[in-house]
Amino acid sequence: MSASPLDIILHNYPQSPVAEKARVAFGIKGLAWRSVEIPRIPPKPMLTVLTGGYRRTPVVQIGADIYCDSQCILRELERRYPRPTYFPTEDSGLLWCLSRWTDGALFDLSVRIVLGSAGDGLPPEFAEDRGRLYFGPDWAAGLKQANSELPHLAAQMRAPLHWLNEQLGDGRRFITGDAPAAIDAQFYHAVWFIRGRWDRGPAFLSEFAQIEGWEANVAAIGHGNMTPMSAEEAVAIAQASEPIAVDGTDPVDPQGLTPGMAVTVSPDLDGGEQPVEGVLACATVDTVTIRRSDPGVGNVHVHFPRAGYRVEVG
Repeated sequence: MSASPLDIILHNYPQSPVAEKARVAFGIKGLAWRSVEIPRIPPKPMLTVLTGGYRRTPVVQIGADIYCDSQCILRELERRYPRPTYFPTEDSGLLWCLSRWTDGALFDLSVRIVLGSAGDGLPPEFAEDRGRLYFGPDWAAGLKQANSELPHLAAQMRAPLHWLNEQLGDGRRFITGDAPAAIDAQFYHAVWFIRGRWDRGPAFLSEFAQIEGWEANVAAIGHGNMTPMSAEEAVAIAQASEPIAVDGTDPVDPQGLTPGMAVTVSPDLDGGEQPVEGVLACATVDTVTIRRSDPGVGNVHVHFPRAGYRVEVG
């Protein structure tokens, strides 16, 4: 299959739970996509040349447009490919609100359970990288605390799983009804992570019969149609493309952001990562887009969610 600037390219690795969220999202829409496998830990030079330094997984590339964070990815896929929709009910605003919890506090809890349960069994480089990302500078103490608090963490996870199990108790196939929604992918990635990466995960989840049926329904959706691609091919596509035009100034933006400003963008929670620098192309209530030029990749637009990300001027 020859590469095209319109290809959806997912920069990911198989074990990533957040990449699994994106892969299920592709399946919901029945999309064809290209997969570039990236390293699990930095350095990730073929990824960061596209993003300007952002190293988290996954990243979606379409031509010279780079979409960081699954929140931004799902929003763009819904815009480009509106049918079938990620929002089969009339609750899209509520579901976006709920996704801030599934992708934030719920996923953070699943990470603490998985990393804490592994204890000293984690490879040292991986433990330090993920530890800094999720526990901060004092990551070693955070991992040790998560290990000692596993029963408490499991109790905290059990409560929302009980609520989800109750939601599914009327025989519905998916969270909002009989059609899959974005929230299914957003909830599923945390459950998938616990089942696959916590040695007690399957036993823990066996309490929730409705969730196990729902898991099977989500897994049956599949991942769409995937074709492998090399990182070099993906960079070449960006070099040969120009980013899509974006336009918009929000007159009531709380930060007074306007196109043309020099800005940096970084995740709100400090994981010791390099901020991405560029020129502001567009800022809305939902997204921020910066324009970058790099000799190795040409002109690109790097898109981030507004919620959960810090934009600094200058």
